[in-house]
Amino acid sequence: MDVPIAANVLGTLGAICWSVQLIPQIVINYRRHNAIGLQPTMMMLWAWAGVPLGVYNVVENFNIALQIQPQILTFLSLTTWIQCYYYEKNWSILHALTVVVPIASLMGGIEAALIITLRIAHSHHVQWPITLMAVLSAVLLAAGVLRHYWDIYVHRTVRGISFIFVGIDAAGDLFSLLSVFFQPTLDKLGLVIYGTELILWIGVFACGGYFNLVPWVRKRMDRSKSGSPRDSQRPNGHTSHSPGHGEFLEGIALHDLPSSTSVFRTPSVEIAVARARTGASKRPSVDDSESRVAIGD
Repeated sequence: MDVPIAANVLGTLGAICWSVQLIPQIVINYRRHNAIGLQPTMMMLWAWAGVPLGVYNVVENFNIALQIQPQILTFLSLTTWIQCYYYEKNWSILHALTVVVPIASLMGGIEAALIITLRIAHSHHVQWPITLMAVLSAVLLAAGVLRHYWDIYVHRTVRGISFIFVGIDAAGDLFSLLSVFFQPTLDKLGLVIYGTELILWIGVFACGGYFNLVPWVRKRMDRSKSGSPRDSQRPNGHTSHSPGHGEFLEGIALHDLPSSTSVFRTPSVEIAVARARTGASKRPSVDDSESRVAIGD
């Protein structure tokens, strides 16, 4: 159906979502000063996916919002990708810039050259190169998300990736998908590109619910049923922990680096827990020293 206003509004909403989708992930990486669990392969695949997607959207003369989307995708993906090496490989800022800037320039040059070339081919009614760009972008986007599926399969949890980022990205895919419906002609390849990634993100949400949220809720309920561990004391004076209490604390984190979503643990909470553990480990030594002073007296 041909509804330009709806196409532009929905496309703009999709572009806005894609403009900020990776910002929560970038901020979380910065706050926790690591990128453990986040897949750099996924980010690089996404960065390259923006090249053929940008070529396709520009040559097909989509609305301006959809033409800008791939450029934002590439920029944010490269930013997140270089964060992985900056934090995990201890690269300096200068080293990171000397690596990422040439890659970004190469991508921009390839995209510009392809747009010029394929516009000529399009004017001569040669359609297969345009189709190839659409298929290639869809494959790269899907491959990036599937790389995280492998990490979920290996670790049996959704880790490292922000669910806020996933939600915003999925919303961007949905708006962009609806925008294609209101273009003058229904573009089936456009539907495949945005629809494929939307389905994959829904799958990530499902995995997060199964591996992360459900165990967390169960252990929280177990803790509330068992009551406070202070209610019972063992004869030797040690606190008797209720069943599942220690497991509950581990269940929130799931492992040393949990999923980067505030549902389970925020970076500030992680710091607080770490400080509490450090303080707990120091207390016995202080008590021992006081005991020795008392004996000496």
